[in-house]
Amino acid sequence: MLTNQERRTEARLRYNWPMWFAEDFADELTQGQMIDISSGGAAFSCFADNCPYAGDKITARFSVPKYTGPHSFDMTNFVRHGKICRVEEISPYVRRVAVQFADPLPFKPADSEKFDNEMAVEIEPAAV
Repeated sequence: MLTNQERRTEARLRYNWPMWFAEDFADELTQGQMIDISSGGAAFSCFADNCPYAGDKITARFSVPKYTGPHSFDMTNFVRHGKICRVEEISPYVRRVAVQFADPLPFKPADSEKFDNEMAVEIEPAAV
């Protein structure tokens, strides 16, 4: 029997968009690829040779899509400090990194996508 062991308190928005991180923004920035995000944290992939370790503190710069109307969104830019919670090997060359933000985002990114999907249902034309 399969059981759902979901422990997250908030849905995550899955999207692929570049992001940059470093221990300190005075250091050289490393590019990653966003995998998913919630208001309290994110997961991203990066090359293994420039990957942070669990427990490291980083500063990340990234953009998040935010709903602005039916079927439309803008990218909102953020800089957040955070702590690396987990690092997983995807391949010998790529790692998936989970980071928890010190300060949450001012909105729940997955709610924008959900709202857009609800609006799509409401604006469908009536059958003739």
